[in-house]
Amino acid sequence: MTIIFKEIKDIDTQAIQELFHSVDWKSGDFPEDLRQAINNSHRVITAWDDNKLVGLINALSDGVMTVYFHYMLVHKEYQSLGIGKRMMEQMLSRYSNVKTKVLISYDSAEKFYGIFGFKPEEGTKAMFISDMV
Repeated sequence: MTIIFKEIKDIDTQAIQELFHSVDWKSGDFPEDLRQAINNSHRVITAWDDNKLVGLINALSDGVMTVYFHYMLVHKEYQSLGIGKRMMEQMLSRYSNVKTKVLISYDSAEKFYGIFGFKPEEGTKAMFISDMV
C-alpha cells in the first residue's frame, strides 16, 4: 500500500462522508455541508490509498496570527500507520510562521497531539454551540 498526500479541497462528497462515518463522526451526516466547509478552508491536506480518501486535515487561518486545525481524521482501517502524523507534520510546516496554533481534541488524542507540542492551556475551556443533534 502506498499512501499519497495531496493538498486539495475539491473532494467528492461521498468520499468525505465515508471518511467521517468511518470514525463515527456525526458531521458525516451532513456531507454537502462538509464538502462546502472543506472548500472554504484555508488549507486542506488529504491522504489517499489509490482513489480512496483515507485521511484529511484542514486549517482555518488568518495566515499570520492564528491557525485552527479543525478536522484531523484518519479512516479507521488506516489508523496507526503514521498517516495522521505525516499530515500534521505537513500542516505544521506550512504554518510554521503563524504565532498561535489551536486545536480541540478528545482526551484520547491528547498524547498524539502532545508529540507536536500541543498542550492544554491552563485556565481555558473549549466552549461550543452546536446545531448537530
